[in-house]
Amino acid sequence: MSNDDQDAIIIGSGHNSLVCALYLLRAGWSVRVLECASTPGGAVKTQELTEPGFKHDWAAMNVSNFKNSAFYADFGSALERQGAEFVTAENCFASVYDDGTWFGVGTDTAANVSRIAAFSERDAKTWQSLTDSFASRAAIIGGLMSSPMKWTALSGLGFKALRQQGLDGTFDLIRFMLSSPRDWLGRTFESEKIRAALAPWGMHVDYAPDVASGAIFPYLEAFGDQAGGLSLGKGGADTIIRAMVAEIEAQGGSVECDTEVTRIFHENGKAQAVETADGRRISANKAIIANVAPKALARLTDTTGNADYDSGLDTFRHAPGTVMIHLALSDLPDWRAGSELRNYAYVTIAPTLDAMALAYQQPLAGLLPTEPMIVVGQPTAIDPSRAPAGKHTLWLQVRMVPGEIKGDGAGQINATDWDTALAPFAERVLDIVERHAPGLRDRILGMRCVSPRDLEADNPNLVGGDQVCGSHHLSQNAIFRPVLGYSDGTTPIEGLYHTGAAVWPGASTGAGPGTLLGRMLT
Repeated sequence: MSNDDQDAIIIGSGHNSLVCALYLLRAGWSVRVLECASTPGGAVKTQELTEPGFKHDWAAMNVSNFKNSAFYADFGSALERQGAEFVTAENCFASVYDDGTWFGVGTDTAANVSRIAAFSERDAKTWQSLTDSFASRAAIIGGLMSSPMKWTALSGLGFKALRQQGLDGTFDLIRFMLSSPRDWLGRTFESEKIRAALAPWGMHVDYAPDVASGAIFPYLEAFGDQAGGLSLGKGGADTIIRAMVAEIEAQGGSVECDTEVTRIFHENGKAQAVETADGRRISANKAIIANVAPKALARLTDTTGNADYDSGLDTFRHAPGTVMIHLALSDLPDWRAGSELRNYAYVTIAPTLDAMALAYQQPLAGLLPTEPMIVVGQPTAIDPSRAPAGKHTLWLQVRMVPGEIKGDGAGQINATDWDTALAPFAERVLDIVERHAPGLRDRILGMRCVSPRDLEADNPNLVGGDQVCGSHHLSQNAIFRPVLGYSDGTTPIEGLYHTGAAVWPGASTGAGPGTLLGRMLT
């Protein structure tokens, strides 16, 4: 084997790549990860984006799914030896409403129930009932979302559901898993405010209130956070990336940054090597694994020889984009609804399901949203190490915005390019936050605004600023993700595999695609 020969070449260093690499290394493979950016991690990275000493998570902030993942159960001890550290938010997420009230979910079930009872006694009883049944139902749902889309795995989960839930309970579970957030929340809670507090967790993964099969995400986030808290990386989300890279290197693998792969060589239906922008050809004896967006895989291969698969890659649909606003602050926001909100990891501004639905539909039509959904992350409320003593960072995520602007829903911003539209749109976002936290602007020490164009330039997988690498709607999920027949990461080319958020089970820091592929290959 020459110095440039490896058992596996992995294109891209997102967390799914690093997860897969560790499984391969554990099986005795030689592995090289090639990354076009100057730092590893894809969308999971932490940088001083505003002022010295203020650490900001570039995109992903919540690493609960990573900490609770099957991968972490396998490798957590090794990563902790390499410096991975976490902090747990007991006050997980909250929503504020236009009338000055709020609702939040934390790890104290009695406190959650008491807050709900202030809105609806019936909903308080419902919450307690859902709490009591959460462990058994979540085991089945989580089992589905962490299993390969194969009949053997699915039939086993079906029998488990029948044993635990009975026939009626199983059909109720199926109905729930097919429901939109609005459908399930409307059947379950009578308070519009409780519904509005949970629904945003569907928007995080491209499930607006009226999109089928999105109900599971508000459910899992709310009751999962209540059961175990919400995990952040100590010092930044990139603690998981730094630890995985260190462990890869300790096991004899390598992660090479500033190395763009421009071509995948394949002949007679078998993957052979990759070519880099500097002209190197690196051979792979067992596997080439591409953690790229589907259209990028099509470009790298030119053609796989399978017309249906190539067409599937070409027509893969991306979700709307995202705007990030990173703030360095002299103090946390003073929330009009109550000082308790300063203790929450997330505060969401999306007061009704109808407002969320419009904030999703307008970007689908190419319009800047009139009242965007704004997720306000307060990481330094949980982890003070991310900022100088007494100071804070704020992580503002605007879900959703158009990747390509055709107009403005409010009729106020004339620009149709993000270079020009970003500043006035950021002012709209800050105006909305100021309505709920007066005086915020007076506390800003530094600001960095990031457009969908910036996100894609930094990471080509975030096409149009789509942070989940493709719509997760039913027609492009499960057995259809990314193409029917290839949800396990295989491709029509022998020895070429696909991983990352574009592959089942999709986007999450839980790293399901990398885990499933790494286990399958070894």
